[in-house]
Amino acid sequence: MASSPGFAERIALYALLTALTSFSIDALLPGLRQLGAELAPAPPLSTQHVISLFIFGMVFGELLIGPLSDALGRRPALMIGLGIYAFGSVIALTAPSLPLLVLGRILQGVGVAGPKIATRAMIRDQFEGDAMARVMSLMYTLFILVPMLAPTLAQGLIALAGWRSLFAAYLVLAALGSGWLMLRHPETLPAGRRIALRPALIWRNGGRILAHLRVTLLIAATGLVFGAQLLYLSTAPDLFFDLYGIAERFPLYFAGLALGIGLATFVNAALVRRVGMASMAQAGFAGLILSSTALFAASWAGHGRPALVLFMAGLFAAFFSIGILFGNLNALAMRALGQIAGLGASLVSAGSSLVSTLFAVLLGRLYDGSAYGLSAGLLLAGLGGALLFALVLRCDATPVEPVTAEADRSR
Repeated sequence: MASSPGFAERIALYALLTALTSFSIDALLPGLRQLGAELAPAPPLSTQHVISLFIFGMVFGELLIGPLSDALGRRPALMIGLGIYAFGSVIALTAPSLPLLVLGRILQGVGVAGPKIATRAMIRDQFEGDAMARVMSLMYTLFILVPMLAPTLAQGLIALAGWRSLFAAYLVLAALGSGWLMLRHPETLPAGRRIALRPALIWRNGGRILAHLRVTLLIAATGLVFGAQLLYLSTAPDLFFDLYGIAERFPLYFAGLALGIGLATFVNAALVRRVGMASMAQAGFAGLILSSTALFAASWAGHGRPALVLFMAGLFAAFFSIGILFGNLNALAMRALGQIAGLGASLVSAGSSLVSTLFAVLLGRLYDGSAYGLSAGLLLAGLGGALLFALVLRCDATPVEPVTAEADRSR
């Protein structure tokens, strides 16, 4: 039986499991140009899809893992996800063509939903309200080390063994996370609180969740914020190279911008208990709108190529704002889910992932070698998200009441 870890160890484990998503994206960025040169992408696929369709795979995984975690427990669902993730990593590791690599990435996306969803449900099982927002912010503070360090470490690994070695590293991380979980972390969902894996019951509870206007609006707002970040991630290597000729030093600039999100999550963890999640989220949206407006103005003044210092400053401020938003929007959505944390986390994550993928893919098509598309995408996400969040604050905040197996049988 797994022993019970202390608070600090739990946060570290949650950070590792959650960071698998970020590492699966960020570590691959320095290898996209080498990958494209070896696999010769042809329409309709491009190297951008190696990033964006990973998120698309998460949509399906998130819909699967949530109900499994409510029915079987958090740990079994998480292990199923890691198994699928490992299978996708093997396919990508051995892929002779871009379509097969993208298939492996989609399967990785399906599988990574296991640690992503089950970890959030574990947190929801153990914490409430602002305390939950604090835990998520602390977790993201550790988690942010991944985008700061991953591209630099990955660039060294690629130089030694090529881009395929990254997928071997993904397998090692999945094995480390699963071993740590099984040896050290107990199940957080008691058998008496589990919800039977019955399609009709899942359908009815899912309908209740999506009918809750507050949850639906938070899904859309979170999707726009994540979509802005995904738009940056899918275009960043080309953007830095095309605008400023930066290739070898790209991981350093990427790490500097990632520091903005890390600093924001640290600040949020310190302030959220005093001012509340809603006020922090409002401040985050205001910051995203102001910073993206300034970046767009600098892009306009520079004819699509703002001065590097202005480009970095605008993006740093935008990512600081996004860091404030992530923990609070997710915690607000989870608070509204009541006892249906697993299925609810699935629908929240799947919905926001779908919105973010569509946002990034559509705006990514507009990339023309300038900073216009990214700055406009950040501004659009900020304005749209702020409008949706204003509507959230007017909605009923009563948690969703689940339909139980007994109630379903009595119908």
